[in-house]
Amino acid sequence: MQDFIAILSARLVGAFERLGFDPKWARAQPADRPDLADFQCNGAMPAAKSVGEVPRAVAERIVADLAEDPDLAEANCAGPGFINLRLSDAALTRRAEQIAADSRAGASYVAVPRRIIIDYGGPNVAKPMHVGHLRATIIGDAAKRLFRFRGDEVWGDAHFGDWGFQMGLLIAALAEERPDLPFFDPALRDEYPVESPITLEDLERLYPLAAARAKEDSASRDKARRATAELQNGHPGYRALWAQMAAVSRTAQKREFGALGVEFDFWYGESDADPYIPEMIEDLAHKGLLVEDQGARIIRVVRAEDKRELPPLLVVSSEGSAMYGTTDLATIVQRSRTIDPDLVLYFVDARQSDHFEQVFRASDLAGYLQRDQLEHIGFGTMNGPDGKPFKTRAGGVMKLHDLISQAVDKAQARLDEAGIGEDFSPAERADIAHKVAIAAIKFADLQAVRTTNYVFDLDQFMSFEGRTGPYLLYAAVRIRSMLRKLRESGNESGPIILSDPRERALVLRLDAFDAALRSAYDKRMPHFLCEHAFTLAQAFSAFYANCPILEAPADLRASRARLAEVTLRQLLLTLDLLGIEAPERM
Repeated sequence: MQDFIAILSARLVGAFERLGFDPKWARAQPADRPDLADFQCNGAMPAAKSVGEVPRAVAERIVADLAEDPDLAEANCAGPGFINLRLSDAALTRRAEQIAADSRAGASYVAVPRRIIIDYGGPNVAKPMHVGHLRATIIGDAAKRLFRFRGDEVWGDAHFGDWGFQMGLLIAALAEERPDLPFFDPALRDEYPVESPITLEDLERLYPLAAARAKEDSASRDKARRATAELQNGHPGYRALWAQMAAVSRTAQKREFGALGVEFDFWYGESDADPYIPEMIEDLAHKGLLVEDQGARIIRVVRAEDKRELPPLLVVSSEGSAMYGTTDLATIVQRSRTIDPDLVLYFVDARQSDHFEQVFRASDLAGYLQRDQLEHIGFGTMNGPDGKPFKTRAGGVMKLHDLISQAVDKAQARLDEAGIGEDFSPAERADIAHKVAIAAIKFADLQAVRTTNYVFDLDQFMSFEGRTGPYLLYAAVRIRSMLRKLRESGNESGPIILSDPRERALVLRLDAFDAALRSAYDKRMPHFLCEHAFTLAQAFSAFYANCPILEAPADLRASRARLAEVTLRQLLLTLDLLGIEAPERM
């Protein structure tokens, strides 16, 4: 089932080819002036330039070729050579019925499904999740939902940072502060406590102190490096302590992910790639890729065509420990053997681009996964009103748990101000407040172009008016309420009849769903879906305000009920792809 962009583009291709022009210019797009046309094509101008003809004359010939198209009520030429296309009511009605009959509300599948791993979330063990983890989590989750919806086989992997230098920092710090812990007793091999004597609060207090000290004191830094190497080399006490620290951290991290409605297929960490490292290093050495450099072992990944020199990938440190690049490369080995993906997408801060380029090139050189099978999907930062990375009022990094709690409190206050849910049970009110809060947070993040920074303003994003998540929830709930009243009064939906310009505009918005999906999918940009959800809600609002339903004649009442049903289905599908859940009522 094709949308009108695909249908009209195909018709334009035929016209261009029949007239001897390159069909690459034959592309329909939504009209810049909806009052003049439904779609337009700007290809006559570059096509005319390529053959030295007058653009308007070329456009007029193309318009003439399209004159007998049964789906077009009108085709005309405007300005220097714009081609304007207006659809017939019959074509729009047919498309509306197709979308209404489709459980996917007009969404197509990809032509060739792929096996895809999406790496997102990525918090570090022993560190509390903070607002800096929000974008990777939300954007990656939306991508997983989108790729899966379009037909790919998709696995989401949290890929925790649980095997690097931060673990050595904590082990060394604990050894100094609490040397009596059994993990540091050399006489013990396996008699370690079942219940962790280390709390999340201990880890959150110790880590920043240990990290700051390691920056200033080389002796402390060397201790942490040795502890990291001993952990990775199998020190039994360190392994037992590491397992307990990881478990304590994982419990808190699952709580934050759960609050955001985010799930993973794999809860793997860097440590899960550790068993692959010895064989991988042997393989890299056998292939002549490992180079000795000042006691360390590296892979040179620079290319002759590089405009700037890319540093080598550090595989084994001078202390003998695996580095971040090592575990990332070993994770590629693990994924290639266990899943054999066609594509792996890494949703990680744009500032990590060099690191991933090093790892991806090393993978390509070693013959694990090819460079074009690996993509780093970077994104900008979430900033406060001052334009700097979002902080607490005291100036510290805000914990994700605190941000969610603040949003829920703000949502509850907004519901109270609006008098929404006054007669609901406390449990239902709390559920609605949580859904409104998550919608505000997620939509604020996802509507921003992924590659840009954006300013997070909780007061603005919590509004039930304007381009916000709560506005979209309210729009969905209002349609649900209206349909419920129709059913209660014995009204059913029926064949679609287009009798008003606002009905046409709504059908054109419904038709635009598949194009939004394709753009979001191809460009890895969820904001296309946000834009579609908002414009769809606006189109329905204009339709609802100008096209009475209950008061309309029976045939129009049934038609408009059907338009409302398909609008609700498509809006809920779009929100679900963004990871946003709408309440049944508000």
